[in-house]
Amino acid sequence: MTEVTQQQQMSIYLKVTLASAGEAVGDGISAARPAAHQSRSAADAERHNDAQGEVQKLEEAKILQTSGRWHDSLACPAGWRQGQAQLPGWLSDWFQRGDKNQDGRMSFGEVQRLLHLMNVEMDQEYAFQLFQTADTSQSGTLEGEEFVEFYKSLTQRPEVQELFEKFSSDGQKLTLLEFVDFLQEEQKEGERASDLALELIDRYEPSESGKLRHVLSMDGFLGYLCSKDGDIFNPTCHPLYQDMTQPLNHYYINSSHNTYLVGDQLCGQSSVEGYIRALKRGCRCVEVDIWDGPSGEPIVYHGHTLTSRIPFKDVVAAIGQYAFQTSDYPVILSLENHCSWEQQEIIVRHLTEILGDQLLTTALDGQPPTQLPSPEDLRGKILVKGKKLMLEEEEEEPEAELEAEQEARLDLEAQLESEPQDLSPRSEDKKKKPKAILCPALSALVVYLKAVTFYSFTHSREHYHFYETSSFSETKAKSLIKEAGDEFVQHNAWQLSRVYPSGLRTDSSNYNPQEFWNAGCQMVAMNMQTAGLEMDLCDGLFRQNAGCGYVLKPDFLRDAQSSFHPERPISPFKAQTLIIQVISGQQLPKVDNTKEQSIVDPLVRVEIFGVRPDTTRQETSYVENNGFNPYWGQTLCFRILVPELALLRFVVKDYDWKSRNDFIGQYTLPWSCMQQGYRHIHLLSKDGLSLHPASIFVHICTQEVSEEAES
Repeated sequence: MTEVTQQQQMSIYLKVTLASAGEAVGDGISAARPAAHQSRSAADAERHNDAQGEVQKLEEAKILQTSGRWHDSLACPAGWRQGQAQLPGWLSDWFQRGDKNQDGRMSFGEVQRLLHLMNVEMDQEYAFQLFQTADTSQSGTLEGEEFVEFYKSLTQRPEVQELFEKFSSDGQKLTLLEFVDFLQEEQKEGERASDLALELIDRYEPSESGKLRHVLSMDGFLGYLCSKDGDIFNPTCHPLYQDMTQPLNHYYINSSHNTYLVGDQLCGQSSVEGYIRALKRGCRCVEVDIWDGPSGEPIVYHGHTLTSRIPFKDVVAAIGQYAFQTSDYPVILSLENHCSWEQQEIIVRHLTEILGDQLLTTALDGQPPTQLPSPEDLRGKILVKGKKLMLEEEEEEPEAELEAEQEARLDLEAQLESEPQDLSPRSEDKKKKPKAILCPALSALVVYLKAVTFYSFTHSREHYHFYETSSFSETKAKSLIKEAGDEFVQHNAWQLSRVYPSGLRTDSSNYNPQEFWNAGCQMVAMNMQTAGLEMDLCDGLFRQNAGCGYVLKPDFLRDAQSSFHPERPISPFKAQTLIIQVISGQQLPKVDNTKEQSIVDPLVRVEIFGVRPDTTRQETSYVENNGFNPYWGQTLCFRILVPELALLRFVVKDYDWKSRNDFIGQYTLPWSCMQQGYRHIHLLSKDGLSLHPASIFVHICTQEVSEEAES
């Protein structure tokens, strides 16, 4: 191992360890500690820059090696060496790095510098409390044992220590066999536990001696629990792990509604930024409402409203630039065409010239398809979803239905695919000249995703094809699920469906997408500009599979003969019992940063979203005045009928007896991506951004419900 590599490993280890520090030791430390600040002040930033310069200088110095012993003959100042016979060499090295003037003592300024060197964000007030408590000599500096106590106060987690000692025979280390036992019994790692134990020791044990002896110290154990390997989200679900060769209709597709809007539906701003944000977060189906614009250039806006307008060509350029930055799987353009023949030709020109080879213009093999292509087949391609001129073979429909189809195909169908809007002033002319409305060149760009009006499931089975797709308002979709949920599931097993929010959601609020996913609806369009519970669920589902925007549906939602009914679910698998022990929290942020003395009273709510009988929530009691290391130690129990469809949402709130509890942070994930055992949950903000180092520590256990219990 090179010296630089060793430094990097120590930095990573200490960052994880310190960021997850729990209760501090020392009689003078209050349980009511302020939470970590989420951003540096200008002075902090300046110190950070200075620290980075010092790191570069220190990298040039030779790192003293521990030579495989816990104590070695490090050239340390006498004040540091005294009484430190059991001090690891790597900790001595970090002390020397922080001790800028090398006098064997560390001032608070040097302590702050050391935290920056370790890349640790720590609330300054809390760090000063720890410093004062460790400074038993009241000299204003730390030396020798005082620094050790300061280090311990940063890293001590009593609940983790107790767990460590439960599996350690001597309370000092976990042998390889003891660590394997822990991984098998608690973390449910199964047969791979032996190989995994060796990997984890090599990855998280800070001592070279420990690595050579294949043992894990308390510091290494805590480092593992706070790492991605100890996260509740299974690391095997982060990369692309699902089969991407099945037809498009077998996948949930991350979808956006009125993507151009960054505000409300009536007066909000239209912007290409809406498309950029959606595509960057993994969205694979974006909506474009196109109307005739001035100077012959089509425009995009929410028709018959006061929303602002943007050129269609700017939208296409943004899509072409950002379509495949986050995912290289296909992007679907859901076109709502309200344009004249002349401007439709401009639409075609912009699509073909700006998108070029990215735009799919013909069937992949040049032959009439027999099923929808797969995401893998369509990598790097942009597909147009929209109206298409009728083919000759489609004219054999019953006369009455054909007339109804022709009447609705153009204007009315566009209205059904979007919110209810006034008919265009051109509508009367369009009805008189149906063949002159849809430009053949634009029709030709619709290859696999022909938009058709939905009449009934029977009508779709008898008259529609697999490459035709229907759109449903949330109200219509809810009604269909309630009345014929099993038929809706079968419909979605062979055809694509898109669900969009009600036109009454003028504030751009969202529905709960879960109930439509339960029926197998693929494109459940969200107002992505509006943060909240509903977008947490959307982000939670699509967090898996490399965030590529496609998630394979459960097999019982891919079977055209399925009998599954989302309102009366009978899972093909056994029901599960979920037992969650909510243990502790770490460095929860303040809710109100404007109040200097404001300290949160946190509680944890666990919410389950799935089929209706599974949708429920439970919460812990609150811990008064402790955002740094609250301890709950409470157990919540759930019974889940269809775990394949379940999402778990962990929410931390600040208890307020006078009003609604304030939101602190959340994390949402699919049941299928959840790891059992002792796990950390790293919290996200309302906007889905990391609140590092804020986390909660839990124990997860799932059990199959016995036949006796089910009966």
